[in-house]
Amino acid sequence: MKILAFETSGEAGSVALRCGLETHSLVLETGPAQSATVLQRVSKLLADASCRVGDLDGIAFSAGPGAFTGLRLGCGLAQGLAMGAGIGVVPVGTLDALAAQVVDGIVVAAIDARMGELYWAGFHCLGGMPVASWPPGCIAPADWTIPATDSPLIGIGSAFRVHAGALEEGLRARFSTILDDRSPAAEDVAALAARRLVEQPALDPALASPIYVRNKVASTTAERLAQGGRA
Repeated sequence: MKILAFETSGEAGSVALRCGLETHSLVLETGPAQSATVLQRVSKLLADASCRVGDLDGIAFSAGPGAFTGLRLGCGLAQGLAMGAGIGVVPVGTLDALAAQVVDGIVVAAIDARMGELYWAGFHCLGGMPVASWPPGCIAPADWTIPATDSPLIGIGSAFRVHAGALEEGLRARFSTILDDRSPAAEDVAALAARRLVEQPALDPALASPIYVRNKVASTTAERLAQGGRA
């Protein structure tokens, strides 16, 4: 199975090509240069694998939650390439891909959402396959609560680092391990897409859309000042 995957939900974007059990990935530029150079990275991955877009079984993208601009970029790239080649797309939850980096356990994936908030979701991971336990949400760290479990939690993602000082101590005590240096990666998006395509067909590109979770793009000047930021 051949899958091209995009992960553009945050600053550390990447693109990956999975051919069978082998996956090659490239890191994307940060900022505005990301959209300008991403197709160059795609061309290199395909050329190195002697693969054409039409040879792919599907194009996967990190659907969110995450940065609005990045999510639209990944979705748009997947749609455009897939439509041109007459193939389908596979939206993969950003937090699902992050949680998949943990092989086994009850995993809480959480990334910084800016504006003093975080995105999070809970999963039961078995063999690197995350099954959703708690749906994606957006919340202020001080208000974050997680349902009771019989087992310790494994935390993964930037929110545990960025908001470390704001997390309630009792909440932190429930985690046996916190991997706060991990970010979503295109290779994990590709791996989950490959498993999904075994069970169901790819989606019509025209039907693909990002998962925003939060509809507000930015804080107002008054809100930034109230949080100690600059106008």
